[in-house]
Amino acid sequence: MTFLQVYLVGLGVAMGMMALLWLASLALRNASIVDIFWGAGFVLVGWVYFALTPDGLPARKGLAAILTTIWGLRLSLHILRRNWGKPEDFRYAKWRAENGPSWWWRSAFKVFALQGVLLWIISAPLLGAQRGNGAAGVLDVLGATVWAIGFFFEAVGDWQLTRFKADPANKGKLLTSGVWRYTRHPNYFGDSAQWWGYWLLAASAGAWWTIWAPILMTYLLLRVSGVALLEKSLATTKPGYEEYVRSTSAFVPLPPKRK
Repeated sequence: MTFLQVYLVGLGVAMGMMALLWLASLALRNASIVDIFWGAGFVLVGWVYFALTPDGLPARKGLAAILTTIWGLRLSLHILRRNWGKPEDFRYAKWRAENGPSWWWRSAFKVFALQGVLLWIISAPLLGAQRGNGAAGVLDVLGATVWAIGFFFEAVGDWQLTRFKADPANKGKLLTSGVWRYTRHPNYFGDSAQWWGYWLLAASAGAWWTIWAPILMTYLLLRVSGVALLEKSLATTKPGYEEYVRSTSAFVPLPPKRK
């Protein structure tokens, strides 16, 4: 099968999963479940690519599939624990209120189909890394290293924030220690870095042109659903946030500025 043929199978798998999630969201009256399955969706599509691409370098194929599985399942489990027993996320609740009785079918396109298409577009390096028989080289090592740095910041950042919020004494306070001392959004930076790691693996296999995927993921994290959205909320709800902004990098980890 050609790259395009396998890639289109990935589209079918992604949209099929989103269709099932949409039906489940109607029964649960909660569109937030789509967030839980975002990471797991890449795991599913990644293994489909693995199964349909028998001619790639085995070591690179296995590395790409395993790293995707670790990232995706950790993210899905983290969001599941975070959202368990809580009401629908405020973004989807707002859209539900704005759209009224028509939300049931609008959500199929505005939430689930949109995220399915984005998942498919961004998954291109996962397929690119599965193809090509070129020997493993510097780009593979660099890709795994960049991925590991990203995983550290995302996983540790989420873990530190979860522990911080679990302490009632921290209610209304800012977390400014640990990895949060070096970047205001270690989890978003880590997510982006891991996708650049996947792309480096794909580039090593010859699929350097899939660079649109990490660019799009980074843009979404910075300008759409990540940093920009959260910064707007925190600036008005967290005392001392302006000072934190002045001393701490927004995205890429850097030494804190002196106050």
